[in-house]
Amino acid sequence: MARILIVDDDTAFRESLAEMLGDLGHGVSQAPTVAAGLQILQAGSVDAAIVDLRMPGEDGLAFLRKARGLSRAPCIMLTAYASGGNTIEAMRLGAFDHLTKPIARTALVEALDRALQGAGPAQDSGDGQAGQPQMHDDGELVSGSEAMRQVFKRIGLAADSDATVLVLGETGTGKELVARALHRNSARAERPFVAVNCAAIPADLMESELFGHVKGAFTGAVSDRAGRFREAQGGTLFLDEVGDMPLPTQAKILRALQEREITPVGASRALPVNVRIIAATHRDLPDAVRQGRFREDLWYRLQVVPVHLPPLRERLGDVLLLAEHFLRQGGGASPKRLGADAARLLLAHDWPGNVRELRNAMERAALLCPGPVIGPEHIGLQPAAANGPAIDWNGPLAPAVAQLEREMVTRALAATMGNRAEAARRLGLSRQQLYRKLAEFGLG
Repeated sequence: MARILIVDDDTAFRESLAEMLGDLGHGVSQAPTVAAGLQILQAGSVDAAIVDLRMPGEDGLAFLRKARGLSRAPCIMLTAYASGGNTIEAMRLGAFDHLTKPIARTALVEALDRALQGAGPAQDSGDGQAGQPQMHDDGELVSGSEAMRQVFKRIGLAADSDATVLVLGETGTGKELVARALHRNSARAERPFVAVNCAAIPADLMESELFGHVKGAFTGAVSDRAGRFREAQGGTLFLDEVGDMPLPTQAKILRALQEREITPVGASRALPVNVRIIAATHRDLPDAVRQGRFREDLWYRLQVVPVHLPPLRERLGDVLLLAEHFLRQGGGASPKRLGADAARLLLAHDWPGNVRELRNAMERAALLCPGPVIGPEHIGLQPAAANGPAIDWNGPLAPAVAQLEREMVTRALAATMGNRAEAARRLGLSRQQLYRKLAEFGLG
């Protein structure tokens, strides 16, 4: 038996949750406001807290800030209005987990059990809810998918540390946006954020670009240059496409990470640097290590905190959310909107270029559409059949069946504009069976 504190201004929800926890054998204290909840927490004998994000007056984030000085009881944050920003902030402030309403009983019980046992929050499972999470725009990090909520949680957990982060994902998935979110939510936020595209710099200039040089170090070095490491002093250095970095530079980056000092080209002494390194790549670095194109020791040194960004085709629910976001961004006071046929076309597309391709498609559609409603003819995408993955008819049965099932589920959702109940009916599945398929194929 544990003593659970529930802080929520919704009386009906709070009492329903208290009844459920009581049935499980837990003792429950209830509070309708943050102030009342903090009083109960300060009095002691609270083993865990379940707190709503949005409440009149002070919100759940305020509870987290003040609770840190009062108790070590783990806190689970609940909200019906999740965003990248409040998920990141909740985790940064020490929340055990951040779950969206409505939440299934099994998911909440599992999270509470993990909190009481002192385990970490689940990183690869959904909240178990039946509907799509309600996710609101937050700057550039816009998502309603469970896969991206896990990314937001990891950003929040890693933001305040100086640990090196490696962001992995296909081209166009938004790796730099994750790096900027890490910087923006860190103690280094007021210091520089310096981004370097390692794939765009010639190999013979890479060392000077990163570490700087002294006057006369080589032909054309007519003055001293600080280099990107020193430009980012006190802040964050983002090494984009680090998998394309030449091997000789990799060795020097490894030393800079280990010793926290650099030696400019032509200089006789090393200079200390205080920067946080965030790296990103779309390359398969373990494969590059096996082929001798990437240093194994640098690979281990970079992936202290790995963050995997899922491709857009694996988070179908984000497509329309992002499309509408991009239309609002470029539409001024009267943004254009998607017609039903255009929305179906977007959902049916495979998005090999990921979020970047979607952004470009929306910019193109907004320019080509003369009226307020965008049609499929303004978007200019090929039908899904041309983009769908080919099934290996001569290969093993299990992966081919899974691939076919995934394609049918994706097409059913596209045809029904994301209506899961109707998609389940068309596929001859119960809603519960469809939810399991969505989780299995990463389409949450």
